[in-house]
Order: sequence, then structure tokens, then C-alpha cells
Amino acid sequence: MDSKDRADHLRRYWDRQSGSYDRQMAFMDRKFFGDTRSWICGQARGDTLEVAVGTGLNLPLYPDDVRLTGVEWSPDMLDVARRRASRLGLAADLREGDAQALDLPDAAFDTVVCTFSLCAIPDHRQALAEMVRVLRPGGTLLLADHVAGSAWPVRLAQRLLELVTVPMGGEHFLRRPILLLPEHGLAVERHDRFKLGLVERLTARKRA
Repeated sequence: MDSKDRADHLRRYWDRQSGSYDRQMAFMDRKFFGDTRSWICGQARGDTLEVAVGTGLNLPLYPDDVRLTGVEWSPDMLDVARRRASRLGLAADLREGDAQALDLPDAAFDTVVCTFSLCAIPDHRQALAEMVRVLRPGGTLLLADHVAGSAWPVRLAQRLLELVTVPMGGEHFLRRPILLLPEHGLAVERHDRFKLGLVERLTARKRA
């Protein structure tokens, strides 16, 4: 399968998930992620970009004065997000786009957010580079995801799980975005890791 076919396969996969995604994530939020969405979104300020906005689960959690843009790869997920924004009375700019090649200018945002999505973006390194590119000097990057566990038996189980999840939906369990931040000139200011190291959330600042 070439890269275009793989991309089409993954987009169709996430389109199919759009109807059940909220229920799946409600379970994960209760059992694993806790208050992470509020922890992340509550720190957003000014012009804010959410990469891989999905069905818009974070939309009601942002401060009222945030000016929000959201990018999502899956058209069906994006439709759900737009309906949610309409119900909430939010004037968010929600658009279709690829996290690996954001159609946005350099240094356009005070805050960039990505929650539980870098695990499923094919080239997460490129996606992170794009987030940094569109972030203003001195701006804040807010990330949360499930990551490689802190104990080797956990990582072994995750590696076995990836044998199914990566071909099926491109979902990885052994990534740790925090390890990539220094090469982009980002300094971590807040950091939590919990649930056997499986969940990691952080606040990082781009060099001014």
C-alpha cells in the first residue's frame, strides 16, 4: 500500500469512527485520562489552534476569550465537531486539513493544542514540527496523549497491541512526543505522567 492509499485507508477508518468516538473517549476519560482535557484547554490563551480537533470534545472546555481554529483530517469527524460548535454557540473556525502539512501561516497562534491524536497521525514528527512552525515565539504548546508505559512489561503489551492497531487504524502506543521537544527549541514548563506512565500531558514554551 503506497502512502496515498494508506492515507485514504486511515481517513475512511476515522470517518467510520465518527459515530462512536464520543462514547469510546468518554470511557477513556473516566478510566484513564481524568481531568486532562480541562487541564489542557484551561491553559489556552489568545489565538488558539487545536490540531486534530476530532469531534470537538474539547470545545466547551476553552476559556471564553480564546479565538479558536480547529483542523481535522476526517470529514465525518469534522461534521460532528461543527454541529457541536453550533449547539454551544461557538464561533470557532473548524476546517479540514492535514496535521502534517498545515495550510496556515508561520507564527500565527499564541497557543497550539493537540490531545490524544499524535498517537494516530502517521508522521507525528512532521506534525509536531508543523505545530511549532505556526506557534508564535513565546507561545504555548499543550499536548496530551497515551504514551509508552514506564515499565517494560507494559511496553511489551503495547508493542503486541500495535500489531493490530497500527495496520487497522494507524494508532501507536509507544510514542513519547515530549522526547522530541528539545530539537524544536521548546522548554517544558508543566508535566504530568500517570497511570503506569501510560498518560502524559505537558505545557511547553517556544523560545521567544
